[in-house]
Amino acid sequence: IDLGNATVIYPKVLANLASNQYTISYYACAVQMAFFILYIICVLYILATMAYDHFVAICNPLLYNVIMSQRLCHVLVGIPYLASTFQSVLFTSKIFASTFCGNNVVGHFYCDDAAFIPLLCSNAREIELMIIVFSGFNVISTLLFILMTYLLILITIFRMPSAEGRKKAFSTCGSHLTVVVVFYGSVLYMYLQPESAHSSDNEKIASVFYTLFIPMLNPFIYSLRNKEVKNAFQRVIKN
Repeated sequence: IDLGNATVIYPKVLANLASNQYTISYYACAVQMAFFILYIICVLYILATMAYDHFVAICNPLLYNVIMSQRLCHVLVGIPYLASTFQSVLFTSKIFASTFCGNNVVGHFYCDDAAFIPLLCSNAREIELMIIVFSGFNVISTLLFILMTYLLILITIFRMPSAEGRKKAFSTCGSHLTVVVVFYGSVLYMYLQPESAHSSDNEKIASVFYTLFIPMLNPFIYSLRNKEVKNAFQRVIKN
């Protein structure tokens, strides 16, 4: 998801910067939008799925292999992809089946669905409402699920008798929790800022953060759970 999220946008951005021609074809824009929506929605549900995985590992460690069977793992990964594919096809088809009002300038550096609303002559209000409802549901439902899961995890951790067990549990959740805070922080900053502070520049900065910076950061965050990587990182700092 991280690889797809970055590569669906930034190769074209770099090509435009190199040629100094900030254009994209009609069909390439549709494809870019479809894959961007797919990946950005999918990452929300995958983060929620990972929270559930950590919940089972910490709260039911003896039953972990029974509960988190290979079949369940396939289901928990497959459902986010199916849900995000459905929404991606729905949004993209609705937007590109509508009538545009002549202006062909998108106020963004990639083909974002929300940036197309001002360009539409037909179905603009309907599509805007649909984007708000689906986006709100995706963000709020997954965030509430993650918060509820981590609340149960914290209760379980504080009940552990040994300090070593608590340390191991925190270590298990640390990387995922860091990614959740950074990702949802940038998304909520973008959508919850007051109208007076709302600007296209702020949207673009937030978009760079969760489409490029976080996907680049995630492999580093997750790899810090590896002892060899930790030791190598410490040696680099010391030297």
